[in-house]
Amino acid sequence: MKISIVGLGWLGLPLADHLMNLGHQVIGSTTTIEKSIFLTKKGYNNAVLKFNPHPEGSEFQRLFQADLIVINIPPRTRTADPTFHPEQIKYLKELINQSGISKVIYVSATSVYPDENQVAREADLLSKKNTGNIALFDAENLLWKDKQYDLTVVRFGGLLGVDRIPGRYFSGKENVEGDSPVNYIHRDDAVNLLSWIIEKNLWNETFNGVTPLHPQRKEVYEKNAKELGFDPPKSYDKSETKLWKKISCNKILETGFEFKISDPLDFWDQV
Repeated sequence: MKISIVGLGWLGLPLADHLMNLGHQVIGSTTTIEKSIFLTKKGYNNAVLKFNPHPEGSEFQRLFQADLIVINIPPRTRTADPTFHPEQIKYLKELINQSGISKVIYVSATSVYPDENQVAREADLLSKKNTGNIALFDAENLLWKDKQYDLTVVRFGGLLGVDRIPGRYFSGKENVEGDSPVNYIHRDDAVNLLSWIIEKNLWNETFNGVTPLHPQRKEVYEKNAKELGFDPPKSYDKSETKLWKKISCNKILETGFEFKISDPLDFWDQV
């Protein structure tokens, strides 16, 4: 297949490698000319494309000469207005419709689920009032509305592993949240999950992408610190009012998908 990946970043680049190894033709996007030059030297077919929120770049029309497109644009919800990411997706959807691309994967996140001391599943009814991430919620619904393509939405938990080590982020800090379950997925499994959806033609579905096991945050941070040689958090939050959620991955497991690293405590054993 001809596959486009909008966003050749921390997840998109290894996904491109994986899909090319399977024999697909892959082109991806990056947001700067400098990164584009670097990727070209490394042998990646790419184009410059940035949604600000309207599309800007050069030669990005090539991205839409594809059978399938993977939308992998971080929503920047901490720094941008909640309407910004849906606007990005609106313009991207127009380009997809104009080009006639028939299959779309949208990389979303489990932050769309509210923290309600619950196990969250794909069948849960979400609304503007109860979603945990209005930008992603609106973006997902924009892509579903009056669509002219097959669409699958993948809600990933925390994308970690390799050089992303949560314990390091909290090293030496005080009053750290430690008693809630983690909802993580190793980058390798995230790549395999996206490839699995393509391989098995799992279209017009929503899947959670998180590990089957959910250790407590404190367990992960302490193991990271001990095994990788940095200080653990100085103290943990003792309050009992914090809300949490545990994300179910049963739906993707029922398709036959298998996680290579099912326990987040094992993510960094090879670091």
